[in-house]
Amino acid sequence: MYIVKRLLTMLVTIWVIASLTFLIMKIIPGDPFASDADVLPEEVLENVRAKYNLDEPIPVQYLMYMRDLATFDLGISIQSETRDVNGIIADGAPASALLGTQALVIALVFGLLLGIIAALNHNKFLDYFSMFIAIIGISIPSFILAPLLIKYFAVDWGLLPVASWGTWEHSILPSLALAATPLAVIARFMRSSMLEVMNQNYIKTADAKGLPVTKLVISHGIRNAILPVVSFIGPLFVFLITGTFVIEKIFAIPGIGRYFVDSIFNRDYPVIMGTTIFFSSILVVTLFLIDLSYRFIDPRIKLTSGGE
Repeated sequence: MYIVKRLLTMLVTIWVIASLTFLIMKIIPGDPFASDADVLPEEVLENVRAKYNLDEPIPVQYLMYMRDLATFDLGISIQSETRDVNGIIADGAPASALLGTQALVIALVFGLLLGIIAALNHNKFLDYFSMFIAIIGISIPSFILAPLLIKYFAVDWGLLPVASWGTWEHSILPSLALAATPLAVIARFMRSSMLEVMNQNYIKTADAKGLPVTKLVISHGIRNAILPVVSFIGPLFVFLITGTFVIEKIFAIPGIGRYFVDSIFNRDYPVIMGTTIFFSSILVVTLFLIDLSYRFIDPRIKLTSGGE
Protein backbone atom coordinates (compact mmCIF):
# COMPACT_ATOMS: atom_id res chain seq x y z
CA MET A 1 0.00 0.00 0.00
CA TYR A 2 2.87 2.33 0.84
CA ILE A 3 4.54 1.75 -2.53
CA VAL A 4 1.28 2.37 -4.43
CA LYS A 5 0.69 5.58 -2.50
CA ARG A 6 4.23 6.79 -3.18
CA LEU A 7 3.93 6.01 -6.89
CA LEU A 8 0.75 8.07 -7.12
CA THR A 9 2.43 10.89 -5.18
CA MET A 10 5.35 10.77 -7.60
CA LEU A 11 3.04 11.16 -10.59
CA VAL A 12 1.24 14.09 -8.98
CA THR A 13 4.55 15.74 -8.10
CA ILE A 14 5.85 15.46 -11.65
CA TRP A 15 2.56 16.86 -12.97
CA VAL A 16 2.77 19.85 -10.61
CA ILE A 17 6.39 20.53 -11.62
CA ALA A 18 5.51 20.28 -15.31
CA SER A 19 2.55 22.63 -14.84
CA LEU A 20 4.59 25.20 -12.91
CA THR A 21 7.39 25.06 -15.48
CA PHE A 22 4.90 25.60 -18.29
CA LEU A 23 3.31 28.52 -16.44
CA ILE A 24 6.68 30.18 -15.77
CA MET A 25 7.62 29.91 -19.43
CA LYS A 26 4.37 31.63 -20.39
CA ILE A 27 4.69 34.37 -17.79
CA ILE A 28 7.99 35.53 -19.28
CA PRO A 29 7.22 38.35 -21.76
CA GLY A 30 7.72 37.75 -25.46
CA ASP A 31 8.38 34.50 -27.27
CA PRO A 32 11.41 32.69 -28.78
CA PHE A 33 10.90 34.42 -32.13
CA ALA A 34 10.72 37.99 -30.84
CA SER A 35 14.30 38.68 -31.98
CA ASP A 36 13.39 37.62 -35.54
CA ALA A 37 10.48 40.05 -35.83
CA ASP A 38 12.62 42.61 -37.69
CA VAL A 39 14.14 40.03 -40.03
CA LEU A 40 11.39 37.65 -41.06
CA PRO A 41 8.06 38.63 -42.67
CA GLU A 42 5.04 38.51 -40.42
CA GLU A 43 3.54 35.63 -42.44
CA VAL A 44 6.62 33.51 -41.83
CA LEU A 45 6.59 34.28 -38.11
CA GLU A 46 2.93 33.30 -37.89
CA ASN A 47 3.65 29.97 -39.61
CA VAL A 48 6.58 29.27 -37.28
CA ARG A 49 4.54 30.12 -34.19
CA ALA A 50 1.74 27.88 -35.45
CA LYS A 51 4.24 25.01 -35.83
CA TYR A 52 4.95 25.16 -32.10
CA ASN A 53 1.30 25.91 -31.16
CA LEU A 54 2.28 29.35 -29.88
CA ASP A 55 -0.67 30.89 -31.71
CA GLU A 56 -3.13 28.95 -29.55
CA PRO A 57 -4.57 30.26 -26.25
CA ILE A 58 -2.46 29.34 -23.25
CA PRO A 59 -5.02 26.85 -21.81
CA VAL A 60 -5.07 25.05 -25.17
CA GLN A 61 -1.26 25.03 -25.29
CA TYR A 62 -1.21 23.56 -21.78
CA LEU A 63 -3.63 20.76 -22.63
CA MET A 64 -1.70 19.92 -25.80
CA TYR A 65 1.59 19.86 -23.87
CA MET A 66 0.12 17.60 -21.15
CA ARG A 67 -1.24 15.31 -23.85
CA ASP A 68 2.18 14.98 -25.45
CA LEU A 69 3.86 14.60 -22.05
CA ALA A 70 1.56 11.69 -21.21
CA THR A 71 3.04 9.86 -24.23
CA PHE A 72 6.60 10.90 -23.24
CA ASP A 73 6.80 13.31 -26.17
CA LEU A 74 8.74 16.39 -25.00
CA GLY A 75 8.42 18.23 -28.30
CA ILE A 76 10.78 19.64 -30.94
CA SER A 77 13.64 21.98 -30.12
CA ILE A 78 13.05 25.49 -31.43
CA GLN A 79 16.73 26.19 -32.08
CA SER A 80 17.45 22.75 -33.57
CA GLU A 81 14.34 22.16 -35.65
CA THR A 82 15.55 18.76 -36.85
CA ARG A 83 15.97 17.37 -33.30
CA ASP A 84 13.40 16.50 -30.70
CA VAL A 85 13.94 17.05 -26.97
CA ASN A 86 13.84 13.30 -26.30
CA GLY A 87 16.80 12.84 -28.62
CA ILE A 88 18.72 15.73 -27.06
CA ILE A 89 18.27 14.26 -23.59
CA ALA A 90 19.19 10.78 -24.83
CA ASP A 91 22.41 12.14 -26.36
CA GLY A 92 23.46 14.21 -23.36
CA ALA A 93 22.25 12.04 -20.48
CA PRO A 94 25.06 9.41 -20.59
CA ALA A 95 27.83 11.98 -20.18
CA SER A 96 25.97 13.89 -17.45
CA ALA A 97 25.02 10.66 -15.65
CA LEU A 98 28.60 9.36 -15.77
CA LEU A 99 29.97 12.63 -14.47
CA GLY A 100 27.36 12.91 -11.72
CA THR A 101 27.73 9.26 -10.66
CA GLN A 102 31.52 9.47 -10.46
CA ALA A 103 31.28 12.67 -8.44
CA LEU A 104 28.73 11.02 -6.12
CA VAL A 105 30.98 8.00 -5.55
CA ILE A 106 33.99 10.23 -4.83
CA ALA A 107 31.97 12.43 -2.48
CA LEU A 108 30.47 9.48 -0.61
CA VAL A 109 33.65 7.40 -0.25
CA PHE A 110 35.98 10.18 0.82
CA GLY A 111 33.31 12.21 2.63
CA LEU A 112 32.27 9.27 4.80
CA LEU A 113 35.89 8.32 5.38
CA LEU A 114 36.86 11.83 6.50
CA GLY A 115 33.79 12.10 8.71
CA ILE A 116 34.44 8.76 10.41
CA ILE A 117 38.14 9.53 10.92
CA ALA A 118 37.29 12.93 12.38
CA ALA A 119 34.69 11.47 14.77
CA LEU A 120 36.92 8.65 15.99
CA ASN A 121 39.73 11.14 16.62
CA HIS A 122 37.61 13.87 18.16
CA ASN A 123 39.60 17.00 19.08
CA LYS A 124 42.81 15.42 17.79
CA PHE A 125 45.03 16.20 14.81
CA LEU A 126 43.13 13.95 12.37
CA ASP A 127 39.87 15.58 13.39
CA TYR A 128 41.21 19.09 12.75
CA PHE A 129 42.89 18.00 9.51
CA SER A 130 39.74 16.35 8.15
CA MET A 131 37.58 19.35 8.97
CA PHE A 132 40.20 21.66 7.44
CA ILE A 133 39.85 19.76 4.16
CA ALA A 134 36.06 19.97 4.49
CA ILE A 135 36.19 23.73 5.01
CA ILE A 136 38.31 24.12 1.87
CA GLY A 137 35.83 22.02 -0.10
CA ILE A 138 32.89 24.14 1.07
CA SER A 139 34.70 27.45 0.57
CA ILE A 140 35.86 26.92 -3.03
CA PRO A 141 33.01 26.70 -5.59
CA SER A 142 33.29 24.16 -8.38
CA PHE A 143 33.53 26.84 -11.07
CA ILE A 144 36.66 28.19 -9.34
CA LEU A 145 38.14 24.81 -8.49
CA ALA A 146 37.71 23.58 -12.07
CA PRO A 147 40.10 26.13 -13.69
CA LEU A 148 42.64 25.47 -10.92
CA LEU A 149 42.55 21.73 -11.63
CA ILE A 150 42.92 22.42 -15.35
CA LYS A 151 45.89 24.72 -14.80
CA TYR A 152 47.89 22.38 -12.59
CA PHE A 153 46.90 18.84 -13.60
CA ALA A 154 46.39 19.45 -17.33
CA VAL A 155 48.43 22.49 -18.37
CA ASP A 156 51.38 22.68 -15.96
CA TRP A 157 51.90 19.02 -15.11
CA GLY A 158 50.29 17.38 -18.15
CA LEU A 159 48.91 14.50 -16.11
CA LEU A 160 45.34 14.49 -17.41
CA PRO A 161 43.54 15.59 -20.59
CA VAL A 162 41.12 18.49 -20.62
CA ALA A 163 38.53 20.19 -22.87
CA SER A 164 37.52 16.93 -24.55
CA TRP A 165 35.53 13.77 -23.92
CA GLY A 166 36.06 10.15 -24.81
CA THR A 167 37.92 8.08 -22.21
CA TRP A 168 37.58 7.74 -18.43
CA GLU A 169 40.62 9.99 -18.03
CA HIS A 170 38.64 12.92 -19.42
CA SER A 171 36.10 12.57 -16.60
CA ILE A 172 38.54 12.66 -13.67
CA LEU A 173 39.08 16.42 -13.37
CA PRO A 174 35.42 17.43 -13.85
CA SER A 175 34.35 14.73 -11.37
CA LEU A 176 36.80 16.03 -8.77
CA ALA A 177 35.67 19.62 -9.31
CA LEU A 178 32.04 18.59 -8.97
CA ALA A 179 32.58 16.35 -5.93
CA ALA A 180 34.53 18.80 -3.76
CA THR A 181 31.61 20.63 -2.13
CA PRO A 182 29.33 17.61 -1.49
CA LEU A 183 32.36 15.68 -0.19
CA ALA A 184 32.93 18.39 2.41
CA VAL A 185 29.24 18.51 3.36
CA ILE A 186 29.07 14.72 3.77
CA ALA A 187 32.25 14.74 5.88
CA ARG A 188 30.84 17.30 8.31
CA PHE A 189 27.44 15.59 8.30
CA MET A 190 28.96 12.16 9.02
CA ARG A 191 31.24 13.53 11.72
CA SER A 192 28.33 15.08 13.64
CA SER A 193 26.15 11.99 13.24
CA MET A 194 28.98 9.64 14.21
CA LEU A 195 29.82 11.65 17.33
CA GLU A 196 26.19 11.57 18.42
CA VAL A 197 25.90 7.81 17.89
CA MET A 198 29.21 6.97 19.60
CA ASN A 199 28.04 8.83 22.71
CA GLN A 200 24.86 6.79 23.01
CA ASN A 201 24.44 4.53 26.04
CA TYR A 202 24.18 1.31 24.02
CA ILE A 203 27.56 2.06 22.44
CA LYS A 204 29.13 2.63 25.85
CA THR A 205 27.51 -0.57 27.14
CA ALA A 206 28.83 -2.63 24.24
CA ASP A 207 32.27 -1.13 24.75
CA ALA A 208 32.17 -1.96 28.46
CA LYS A 209 31.27 -5.58 27.65
CA GLY A 210 34.48 -5.86 25.65
CA LEU A 211 33.07 -5.78 22.10
CA PRO A 212 35.98 -5.38 19.65
CA VAL A 213 36.45 -1.78 18.56
CA THR A 214 36.25 -2.65 14.86
CA LYS A 215 32.91 -4.43 15.23
CA LEU A 216 31.64 -1.71 17.55
CA VAL A 217 32.41 1.02 15.04
CA ILE A 218 31.25 -0.79 11.90
CA SER A 219 28.21 -2.74 13.14
CA HIS A 220 26.83 -0.24 15.63
CA GLY A 221 28.46 3.12 14.98
CA ILE A 222 28.62 3.54 11.21
CA ARG A 223 25.45 1.60 10.49
CA ASN A 224 23.35 3.93 12.65
CA ALA A 225 25.25 7.13 11.90
CA ILE A 226 24.95 6.72 8.14
CA LEU A 227 21.14 6.91 8.07
CA PRO A 228 21.00 10.74 8.02
CA VAL A 229 23.57 10.72 5.23
CA VAL A 230 21.49 8.28 3.19
CA SER A 231 18.54 10.67 3.28
CA PHE A 232 20.88 13.28 1.81
CA ILE A 233 21.96 11.13 -1.14
CA GLY A 234 18.81 11.64 -3.23
CA PRO A 235 18.94 15.45 -3.46
CA LEU A 236 22.74 15.24 -3.63
CA PHE A 237 22.66 13.01 -6.71
CA VAL A 238 20.31 15.36 -8.53
CA PHE A 239 22.41 18.33 -7.38
CA LEU A 240 25.50 16.70 -8.86
CA ILE A 241 23.82 15.99 -12.20
CA THR A 242 22.32 19.47 -12.46
CA GLY A 243 25.54 20.92 -11.12
CA THR A 244 27.30 19.60 -14.18
CA PHE A 245 25.81 22.48 -16.19
CA VAL A 246 28.69 24.83 -15.39
CA ILE A 247 31.31 22.08 -15.26
CA GLU A 248 30.24 20.78 -18.66
CA LYS A 249 30.71 24.25 -20.11
CA ILE A 250 34.19 24.61 -18.58
CA PHE A 251 35.40 21.16 -19.65
CA ALA A 252 33.50 21.09 -23.00
CA ILE A 253 31.58 17.95 -22.03
CA PRO A 254 28.71 16.96 -24.37
CA GLY A 255 26.12 16.57 -21.62
CA ILE A 256 22.61 17.85 -21.00
CA GLY A 257 23.98 20.90 -19.22
CA ARG A 258 25.27 22.36 -22.46
CA TYR A 259 21.85 22.12 -24.09
CA PHE A 260 20.09 23.45 -21.00
CA VAL A 261 22.29 26.54 -20.70
CA ASP A 262 21.99 27.27 -24.41
CA SER A 263 18.21 26.81 -24.28
CA ILE A 264 17.90 29.46 -21.56
CA PHE A 265 19.75 32.05 -23.61
CA ASN A 266 17.82 31.09 -26.75
CA ARG A 267 14.46 30.78 -24.96
CA ASP A 268 14.03 27.30 -26.32
CA TYR A 269 10.88 26.44 -24.36
CA PRO A 270 10.64 22.73 -25.23
CA VAL A 271 14.25 22.06 -24.17
CA ILE A 272 13.91 24.07 -20.95
CA MET A 273 10.69 22.32 -19.95
CA GLY A 274 11.88 18.90 -21.10
CA THR A 275 15.16 18.98 -19.17
CA THR A 276 13.44 20.40 -16.09
CA ILE A 277 10.89 17.59 -16.08
CA PHE A 278 13.64 15.04 -16.74
CA PHE A 279 15.73 16.14 -13.76
CA SER A 280 12.66 16.48 -11.55
CA SER A 281 11.69 12.92 -12.40
CA ILE A 282 15.17 11.73 -11.45
CA LEU A 283 14.86 13.50 -8.09
CA VAL A 284 11.42 12.05 -7.35
CA VAL A 285 12.45 8.50 -8.30
CA THR A 286 15.73 8.74 -6.37
CA LEU A 287 13.96 9.91 -3.20
CA PHE A 288 11.58 6.97 -3.56
CA LEU A 289 14.47 4.51 -3.86
CA ILE A 290 16.21 6.12 -0.87
CA ASP A 291 13.09 5.58 1.24
CA LEU A 292 13.04 1.92 0.24
CA SER A 293 16.73 1.56 1.10
CA TYR A 294 16.09 2.48 4.75
CA ARG A 295 14.49 -0.90 5.30
CA PHE A 296 17.64 -2.70 4.13
CA ILE A 297 20.05 -0.51 6.09
CA ASP A 298 18.10 -0.79 9.35
CA PRO A 299 15.57 -3.67 9.58
CA ARG A 300 13.93 -1.92 12.55
CA ILE A 301 12.50 0.70 10.17
CA LYS A 302 9.05 -0.15 8.86
CA LEU A 303 7.57 1.52 5.79
CA THR A 304 3.85 2.14 6.22
CA SER A 305 1.14 3.90 4.27
CA GLY A 306 1.69 6.85 6.58
CA GLY A 307 5.30 7.12 5.40
CA GLU A 308 6.75 6.24 8.84
